[in-house]
Amino acid sequence: MKPNQTLYLIQSTFAHTDAILNTLEQIHAMHDAIVLMGDAVLFSADQRLEHLENIYILINDAELLVSKLPPHIQLINYIQFADLVLNFTRSVSLK
Repeated sequence: MKPNQTLYLIQSTFAHTDAILNTLEQIHAMHDAIVLMGDAVLFSADQRLEHLENIYILINDAELLVSKLPPHIQLINYIQFADLVLNFTRSVSLK
């Protein structure tokens, strides 16, 4: 993992997630990772995320979904989330 890679924690409310995804399109770089959290998981099928790699949702947050999780998103538990966070020197919380 390169030191300039970023982990983006998308923790926005449903009303703000659209704007956050627009911002993310501008700042996301190849090999960055994204964790959708809380209401942001409701945007898991958003077309702006379809071409991105390394997208995760916590198992507990996935309970908000009524449809099947898109294949490009991985479900993780809290231990896997902690390991993921430790793999990055830079994390950005977008609310």
